[in-house]
Amino acid sequence: MQDSVAVEIEKKEGFKVFGMPVPLFLFPLVVVLFAHFTDSIPTGIVGGFCFMYVFGIVFGEIGDRLPFFKEYIGGAPVLIFLAAAFFVYQGWFTEREIETVTNIMKKTKFINFFIVVLITGSILSVNRKLLIRSFVGYIPAILAGVVGASIMGVLGGFIFGISPKEIMMLYVLPTMGGGNGAGAIPMSEIYEAATGNPKEAYYSYAIAVLTIANIWAIVVAALLNKLGLKRPELSGEGELVRTGKIEIEEDEVVEITHRDMAAGLIIGLASYTLGYVLYKKVYGGVHYYAYMVIIIAAFNALNLVPTAMKQGAKKLQGFISKQFLWVLMVGVGVAYTDLGEIMAAITPGNVIIALMIVIGATIGSGLMGHLVGFHAIESAITAGLCMANRGGSGDIEVLGASKRMELISYAQISSRLGGGIILIIASIVFKMLA
Repeated sequence: MQDSVAVEIEKKEGFKVFGMPVPLFLFPLVVVLFAHFTDSIPTGIVGGFCFMYVFGIVFGEIGDRLPFFKEYIGGAPVLIFLAAAFFVYQGWFTEREIETVTNIMKKTKFINFFIVVLITGSILSVNRKLLIRSFVGYIPAILAGVVGASIMGVLGGFIFGISPKEIMMLYVLPTMGGGNGAGAIPMSEIYEAATGNPKEAYYSYAIAVLTIANIWAIVVAALLNKLGLKRPELSGEGELVRTGKIEIEEDEVVEITHRDMAAGLIIGLASYTLGYVLYKKVYGGVHYYAYMVIIIAAFNALNLVPTAMKQGAKKLQGFISKQFLWVLMVGVGVAYTDLGEIMAAITPGNVIIALMIVIGATIGSGLMGHLVGFHAIESAITAGLCMANRGGSGDIEVLGASKRMELISYAQISSRLGGGIILIIASIVFKMLA
């Protein structure tokens, strides 16, 4: 329906690229090409954003128009980050361009700003009753996903002659561990301490399996979005909790000003900062994003934020998530994706076992989510697929493919709190199986 409406609008208004008439878009396109071939792209956020926007728009428009790719692989966001990673792998970007984009992502930490805005808007905009209910049922949904992943992983091991011990240590736990920095790296340290074997060997294998699982998680996320369109009773269209028997009081409609948007942003930035301080100086066992989620949720549950600021935060979230997602995906492809690493890890056994683990996580979290009052598809995406990906960047890829960026707060719970739970499980399992 939305596609047909878009086609009709395009016929009336003429073909546009990212909302711009084609002749107008040629201006930034030619500028970036000129800067590329003269290797003179301005370093810093202005030149970097210009480069990332133009590259993202070119491949985003293609990804949104490829029928099969759009329907079943994830469309624009997935094609953008794969294309960016491919350009790096082939050496088609200059070192200056790669360094500029990498600095924006890793030194300036644009991805952190993106996530902070989305967490703030998504949590503050949730009805308080639904918010409390969602947190009560979310941990069981995560654990059910881990159980499902373990069962399917062991079955995959039987097919390829790999013992359940090896499947759990080398496949399931790294995949479900919350990504790379907060998952595979500390897990390799736990592995070395428990077994005495070198952590480097464990890490190289774990990250390869995790990378393949991340790709499968993106594909499955796109398929779940398609399933939701065909079976709307399974989908909340971005809402995790089924309202059902809960009486929901609608927030009053108020006029939103730019100051309300900025004030909501400040609350989010301060919550992130406090979470980071708690993580660094008080207790490092909980990730700073998890602290932030708890702080923002407390603001909402205690009704400490005026309605106008809540809606302002939600409006800013909508703007950032829709207008900067393609920029972010370029950064993910350049700074966080090693295509050579992915290609080296692609063996029939690894590919199939990783897929079975992802499917197990999806089914387990989807079923448990339904039992605790969630929409099955949203639960499968957040409590399942966002456990089986590469952490923060993987969350963005999965939610982008499923067209559910508003679920970022739950995705972060999976990657951070869920990942922390897996590290605890790993420390026990490694000692038992060693």
